[in-house]
Amino acid sequence: QVQLVESGGGLVQAGGSLRLSCVASGRTFSRYAMGWFRQAPGKEREFVATISPIGARTYYADSVKGRFTISRDNPKNALYLQMNSLKPEDTAVYYCAAAKDSRPADYASGYDYWGQGTQVTVSS
Repeated sequence: QVQLVESGGGLVQAGGSLRLSCVASGRTFSRYAMGWFRQAPGKEREFVATISPIGARTYYADSVKGRFTISRDNPKNALYLQMNSLKPEDTAVYYCAAAKDSRPADYASGYDYWGQGTQVTVSS
């Protein structure tokens, strides 16, 4: 069992930046592929970014490519999402997720563990 706790959300003006963090419990963090998803009010949860277990591969949704960067620090059991040039349409609850089978995926069913989420609000 893995517990994930996100932090770093908040209110920011359009064009600004935020860095989200996700800390995992347990000793197997380095075996998991990790991902970030988001869900805006009235919308389905959508893929944002994913990273392979040792960080060699990363993939992004087209909507965030070039603006967001996913990274991880395995000794610290930590996952990050650096978000730059934020837009009002980035407003959502952001979730981190862990995949036991270590395969980066761009769909929610590819992940086994989820955090509680952190709110990101971008004002225009």
